Amino acid sequence: MTNFVDTLKNRRSIYALGRNVSLSETEIENLVKEAVRQSPTAFNAQSPRAVILFGEAHEKLWDLTEAALKPLTPEEAFPNTQNKLAGFKAGLGTVLFFKNTDTVKALQEQFALYADNFPDWAEQSNGIATANTWVALEEAGLGANLQHYNPVIDEAVAKEWNIPSNWQLRSQLVFGSKEAEAGEKDYLDDNERFLVFR
Repeated sequence: MTNFVDTLKNRRSIYALGRNVSLSETEIENLVKEAVRQSPTAFNAQSPRAVILFGEAHEKLWDLTEAALKPLTPEEAFPNTQNKLAGFKAGLGTVLFFKNTDTVKALQEQFALYADNFPDWAEQSNGIATANTWVALEEAGLGANLQHYNPVIDEAVAKEWNIPSNWQLRSQLVFGSKEAEAGEKDYLDDNERFLVFR
């Protein structure tokens, strides 16, 4: 196997994150930007957007998330939610991934024949950019996990960081040092997932 495939194997959801990272924030910022920039998009739409949060901004995200979830979570379950969010907050940073909805609409108008497909293709592009960023962080020795608190936190995030109204939040990639390894992972049998014809 290649080094790339080995990196894919090592890319796991790491929930025990810390801040013992040798890379500078600028190096991580550049890594994230390049991973997103080099990710393919249908019709070269370049619809994924990313907001990179460090320090107080990173912590603020998880405080906002806790505040948004509190009225939606049963009181007896909220301590577990708080513990989970505290784990994210303990990491070094978070990348917020967005989809530029104006880009999607413009392509739908320009290429009417494919109009119904552009929302799906934009989601695929966002997934590719997110996965590529996650793999790049893994290769750099960082751990990460992917969260989806949208749309619960959309309004608070948009207000806090003055996010353009045409950016739709899709996911939150939390990253930091690996303070514990991921658990074992089970895989479906190949016969259930793949068809090969010759």
